[in-house]
Amino acid sequence: MSAASGEGGVPAEPFAPRLVAVVAMGRNRVIGQDGAMPWRLPTDLRHYRSLTMGKPMIMGRKTLQSIGRVLDGRDTVVLTRDRSFAFEGAHVAHEAEAAIVAARHLAEARRAEEVIVAGGGEIYAQFMPRLDRLYVSLVDAEPAGDATFPAIDQGEWALVAEERPPRSERDSANVVFQVWDRRPAEAATSR
Repeated sequence: MSAASGEGGVPAEPFAPRLVAVVAMGRNRVIGQDGAMPWRLPTDLRHYRSLTMGKPMIMGRKTLQSIGRVLDGRDTVVLTRDRSFAFEGAHVAHEAEAAIVAARHLAEARRAEEVIVAGGGEIYAQFMPRLDRLYVSLVDAEPAGDATFPAIDQGEWALVAEERPPRSERDSANVVFQVWDRRPAEAATSR
């Protein structure tokens, strides 16, 4: 039996991890200011780690440089127009499609069911039409900022889960964890 065959010689389904975004944003959709997050939320950082561990992540050059390193236990695909850009431990792509192909190969090697789109604002906007799911940490704040997350069109997206974790004494604001799934095309057009 070939590797492309499933049980009983039936062709196996191609490995197709979901393309998802993980984002923390204020009520005003702000996600950052001058390359930094405008809040301190250890509760959300633990949540982020649990959502992304073991999965490939696509992010822009500015986001990677603001983090300063590739994150442990995750593969990083950095999308940049800078053809000379290199970053130790990161895979570099110069087009969105190339980033998706690279991340899906990495996901298949890890058997990860999701590829994470991890920002920043331009990357989220570029990938939004292709995303299957949004993991949103909605921060109870309206900070000033120069980077935002695209508007979530409720005709295209359905809120499928929501959790309000207790606020730790180290968190600068309350946060709500939300999961949004893209509505099937026929449902989105019939609304």
